[in-house]
Amino acid sequence: MPIPSFIQTALALLSITLLSLPTTLSSPLVTRQPSKTNDVIIQMFQWSWASIAAECTSFIGPAGYGYVQVSPAQEHIQGAQWWTDYQPVSYIIESKRGTRAQYQSMIQTCHAAGVGVIADTIWNHMAGISGGVGVAGSSFTKFNYPGIYASTDFHTNCGTPDNQIDDYNNATEVWTCELDGLADLATDTDATVKSRLAVYANDLLSLGVDGFRLDASKSINYNDIKIILGRVANTQAGGRPYITQEVIWGAGQPVTPAEYVQNGDVMEFRFASTIQTALSSSGLSGMVNSINTGGWVSSSQANIFVADHDTERSGGSLNYNSPSNTYTLAHVFMLAYPYGTPTVLSGYTFSNTDQGSPNNGTGTCYGAGGTNGWLCQHRWSAIAGLVGFRNYVGPSSAVTNYVAPSSQQVAFGRGALGFVAINNQDSTWTSSFTTSLPAGSYCDVASGSAASGGKCSGAAYVVSGGKVSLTVPARTAIALHTGQMGTTSAVAVTFDVTATTNYGENIFITGSIPALSSWSTTNAIPLSSAGYPTWSVTINIPASTSFQYKYIRIQNGAVTWEYDPNRSLDTGAAGGALVQHDSWNGPAP
Repeated sequence: MPIPSFIQTALALLSITLLSLPTTLSSPLVTRQPSKTNDVIIQMFQWSWASIAAECTSFIGPAGYGYVQVSPAQEHIQGAQWWTDYQPVSYIIESKRGTRAQYQSMIQTCHAAGVGVIADTIWNHMAGISGGVGVAGSSFTKFNYPGIYASTDFHTNCGTPDNQIDDYNNATEVWTCELDGLADLATDTDATVKSRLAVYANDLLSLGVDGFRLDASKSINYNDIKIILGRVANTQAGGRPYITQEVIWGAGQPVTPAEYVQNGDVMEFRFASTIQTALSSSGLSGMVNSINTGGWVSSSQANIFVADHDTERSGGSLNYNSPSNTYTLAHVFMLAYPYGTPTVLSGYTFSNTDQGSPNNGTGTCYGAGGTNGWLCQHRWSAIAGLVGFRNYVGPSSAVTNYVAPSSQQVAFGRGALGFVAINNQDSTWTSSFTTSLPAGSYCDVASGSAASGGKCSGAAYVVSGGKVSLTVPARTAIALHTGQMGTTSAVAVTFDVTATTNYGENIFITGSIPALSSWSTTNAIPLSSAGYPTWSVTINIPASTSFQYKYIRIQNGAVTWEYDPNRSLDTGAAGGALVQHDSWNGPAP
């Protein structure tokens, strides 16, 4: 099919504009992370440009996120599947997400909200289908993209029977053969391909983008990427645009993430796979050891994530359907622990791995979640709260007061600025934790935020003498930092009950409020028998709270309750501490 005349005109004008953009650098190639202290990236997977702009203003900027990573902007093949975005046919800035004007408007709106924009770009390949017409009207056949590339600009005979990568232990094959049948650009040639990719990158920079994600970087020789980046303009206040490269690590394979860090950050897939295994089976405490001794990319060069659009579909990571809240807890750890530059995926529900975005690509959120099929993970309370935690404690505050009483329970401080406890077990975790936090009342940012007047919308906890008593419910986390001090006081209530017991029998407490497990026997809070026959536990309960409670005995799963009526208590308005002395009121042991 011939190219319509209006498309030909547009292509000609675009080529003139692009070729006038800078193609060389005035300074040597250097790497850098996002320059902001608020460096958390959201991958706005398949959101339209207009809906990203609206979300930057209404939530992303105010919540403290630093960047949005947006879907590929260039023209691609037609189709509803998500992967059509990753089969480009031209460098016209028009896709299912919107037009060039809408793309630039989105960038300007996000910048006004204090949010940078990272463009997902495709330098390795063009479309893999035999031919057709792209979403902006460009006609093409595989290996022939009129006005852009001819067959000589592709690796059409890499030496394998199907011209595809068959052996990832052969570096030449990885760099010169087709990835999943996609037309593999000859990025090792200089005359056309490298120059054309640099022109495309500079065009995106002229629209205001702050950096690039380089899709399928592993399939491009790292030296070729370096040369292309050497022709990309310095447009950022810190010099280089931010770069993150998709380089999937494979055991024993010759093409490794370490070869690409000279060009910028590298997506550290081992973080995603290891935290999946850690929270699903092996234990969260092993995550710290893996980060420190696993030979991963260094913290200053790692772009980490719990899941991206590929891994959540392939099983290579946790996803929003993962059981026992492990998906959320993985984000809490990622944002609290000082390693790498984190990316949070914000996507949608799907029933099959090809399914594209709902609602015609218009992302919609409400409150702490999404609507119309969108998940809006970036709004989930624990994730958004831990973004504020990360921004406040900063990258340089040391890990302090680390404890891991079991493989699925870890707690640690970030200097004198923050403290987090993560409980990935099916029972509550009650302990008095040593912290470096100053005395005061703190909002738990994993369960809420500061409401009007600085009051905590979630739970509140009191730190006194460096100690804080926490009851972390099953499969949840508590995170405190000095940037979210609460004006609503909490009271450290010590419950002492005198009770004689049989061997193997233990005393628990449960009650009418969440701090006392809301009458649950499964998540009832255990008391310590260190002062037997007095059993004791200290629990932080909000001030000015009236509640009811009872003690229970549990032996081999059998539960014995105290007699009626329920016990009652009021914490009062003053805050501080309170000791409640009781005696067991129920069947004798």
